[in-house]
Amino acid sequence: MLNNKVEICGVNTSKLPLLSKEEKEELFVKIKAGDEEARAKFINGNLRLVLSVIQRFCGRGEAADDLFQVGCVGLIKAIDNFDLNQNVQFSTYAVPMIIGEVKRYLRDNNSIRVSRSVRDLAYKVIQFKERYAKEHGREPKVEEIAKELGVEREEIGFCMDAIQDPVSLQEPIYNDGAENIYIIDQIKDNKNTDELWTEKMTIEGALNKLNEKEKTIVTKRFFDGRTQMEVAEEIGISQAQVSRLEKSAIEHIKRFYK
Repeated sequence: MLNNKVEICGVNTSKLPLLSKEEKEELFVKIKAGDEEARAKFINGNLRLVLSVIQRFCGRGEAADDLFQVGCVGLIKAIDNFDLNQNVQFSTYAVPMIIGEVKRYLRDNNSIRVSRSVRDLAYKVIQFKERYAKEHGREPKVEEIAKELGVEREEIGFCMDAIQDPVSLQEPIYNDGAENIYIIDQIKDNKNTDELWTEKMTIEGALNKLNEKEKTIVTKRFFDGRTQMEVAEEIGISQAQVSRLEKSAIEHIKRFYK
């Protein structure tokens, strides 16, 4: 477990330094002036932030070392793009960038492969949504995204669904203190209920009591929706014979259910 791991990527996480607000501001001034030593010290002083973010992604089968390295890439990008004139703390700005970098890594390394073109379109959608939200104070509608990117509405939904992380049916979604409730417990299958399964077995059992011609007629009449005339033409007998065999089959089925 990540929580119990002290050393990640050769870094002793239990001894990571913490920077005060004043230290961060002083270092940032030096960083903007091109001081590489100050930059390295600032990165090292914010590795705890990376560690706290990647803990959200435990249990996805990825090595903690890999996630930590990816998170550090997000941290460095945040440092390079942070504006001191913005009225926001660095951590507030950095966390979404670190999360975004980790999510991108997980999507690109997903066992369910998504084509490059679909991923590229999804990233363009995300970038446009972020830009549009900043400019208009709301997220764009699907029609607006499609028009901006020159694609069909359906492609927007498809690409965004494709990059979503798969979720295990065994993933717990609630715990009442005694036992977990899993995603699979919340899924209802209307096509394969115990009642329908039992009913299907019963019908199949009844059909198996009929001879082949009776079974064919019953199947075509009541499951395929054919008329007696259509059935007669298909199996090469008269409509009167179909009618007689159908009645005989129904009587056999009634006796089976009794």
